Amino acid sequence: MFDSIFKRKDDEQRFSRQGRLPPGQSLTQKFPVLHYGPVPTFNPATWDFRVWGEVESEARWTWDEFSQLPRTRLVMDIHCVTRWSKFDTAWEGVSVRTLVEQGLIKPKPGASFVMQHAEYGFTTNLPVEIMLSDNFLMATHFDGKPITPDHGYPLRGVVGQIVGRDDLKTPYFWKGAKWLRGLEFMQYDRRGFWEQAGYHNEADIWKEERFG
Repeated sequence: MFDSIFKRKDDEQRFSRQGRLPPGQSLTQKFPVLHYGPVPTFNPATWDFRVWGEVESEARWTWDEFSQLPRTRLVMDIHCVTRWSKFDTAWEGVSVRTLVEQGLIKPKPGASFVMQHAEYGFTTNLPVEIMLSDNFLMATHFDGKPITPDHGYPLRGVVGQIVGRDDLKTPYFWKGAKWLRGLEFMQYDRRGFWEQAGYHNEADIWKEERFG
């Protein structure tokens, strides 16, 4: 037990020296489970994913169709507003940027924000430039395996820090919605579930924007 504690502290100090540990954060070797409400069930026969709002045409994919979309693999550090950080996490899924580049989603010129819509009406909002950045992914897999139900199976938004990409804005991890079901492109910003409850609307990890 003590060896594990000392190793965690050593690793935490190493990440801090590398400039990868944001202020107020601590390294975790686990993957804490945090969400509001129960874990939804998944039925691949009825599940769908929708894109609407400020787009040239709405899109809808069944689970089988979504599973055939172009795949992206991504390694990044993730930082939760509850003060834990997990480093070098490996994800696989569908990049919103890739869908836009391939013309599968066509935002209108006025689209400036995106609302992620998830099961049970949960929402969270982000500027469109973050949704289209390299560090946002609609993930189906974590560490080479399908995401577990309590972490958002079958699909969750994930956003984090890519090592060496200081040009990318990085919000706290809640800005990627578990059990994701759709994206609403918007001309004007609207606050999501936790943002309406008092969490910071921008949530920059380096500025410690935890609460509004």
